[in-house]
Amino acid sequence: MTTRVRYLQHVPFEGLGSMLDDFHRRGWSTEATRWYKGESAPELDSFDWLVIMGGPMNVDDETSYPWLKAEKALIHGAIDAGKVVIGICLGAQLIARALGAKVEPMGYKEIGWFPVRRQPAADNSILTSILPDQFDAFHWHGDSFELPPGAQLLLSSEACQNQAFCLDDRVFGFQCHLETTPQLAQAILENCGDELDGSHYVQSPEDISALPAYFAGPNQVLSQVVDAIVASQQKTRRREPVQQS
Repeated sequence: MTTRVRYLQHVPFEGLGSMLDDFHRRGWSTEATRWYKGESAPELDSFDWLVIMGGPMNVDDETSYPWLKAEKALIHGAIDAGKVVIGICLGAQLIARALGAKVEPMGYKEIGWFPVRRQPAADNSILTSILPDQFDAFHWHGDSFELPPGAQLLLSSEACQNQAFCLDDRVFGFQCHLETTPQLAQAILENCGDELDGSHYVQSPEDISALPAYFAGPNQVLSQVVDAIVASQQKTRRREPVQQS
């Protein structure tokens, strides 16, 4: 049966990126919920995987973005229903917030290419053989999440301790943008370039765009993350008892 991926999009310029081709190569279907267009939340039984994309808004800014309340309820419901849930940047923050963890401003921004380091708890997850000890990742955020209860810390950077987490080997949050392609990065620069304030962890547009080949490494890591989740889900299904009629 084809895996059905539902992705939640907050702004038109932050989509699935490298994940779109990755999902389609597997023969999976993808369908978007575009909150910024006023679209309604999908039914839980309409998807198997939920992917939550990035965006410039804060997770609790429900006055300006009233759909955030429905989105957090959807995320919580998908986790309770046993779905695979992956969040990128704002998406990771929304997962954390939906599970009761704090999301707060760091006091500075982290924008550009900075290394992330694998953390010891990664050895207790399905990503134990996937995550490199250190690799360069693309970042664009000023907020950070606390770890949800029971979550394992996977990655950290110098600027941001909580870069990635997993929960029950099926819920994953990545503060860094492993999905970003050169085209997506250019779109974010065009729409959010006013955030480049020249502070310590903020690179120039030239530095961000200088090496398009940089994006391939994080994209590959994310593809391997998906492989590991698929293998884990298949193993779980094989262990499930057969229902007697």
